[in-house]
Amino acid sequence: MEEKRNDRRMGLSAKLLIKNMNDGETQAEEVTIDVLDVSKSGVGFICDTPLEIGAVYETQLKIWTDEIIHAFLKVVRIEQTKDERYICGTIFIGLPEMNAKRIEVYEMLGRINNEEV
Repeated sequence: MEEKRNDRRMGLSAKLLIKNMNDGETQAEEVTIDVLDVSKSGVGFICDTPLEIGAVYETQLKIWTDEIIHAFLKVVRIEQTKDERYICGTIFIGLPEMNAKRIEVYEMLGRINNEEV
């Protein structure tokens, strides 16, 4: 997938639980996804469930400090893999500044660690 973010990406081994916020008729279904990367602008992940481009999903993102960030993600890109999984690119919708700063601090620490290597 082509890089389109302006913010530096960082990988986490966390999981997200999501539900589609655009469809009020269906029951909320929690789906565990594998996070590939997180930046203060969005999240990249792989999931087994086909999602919709433009749809907004509610998330509970477990970050590196074991804190949970409640956020909304809008799907902007989807790529299907050979093994019937989906690589999704999303952007945060209305992420509180405090949570964006948490991600930004981790991003800065990652840059410092990379310079020391």
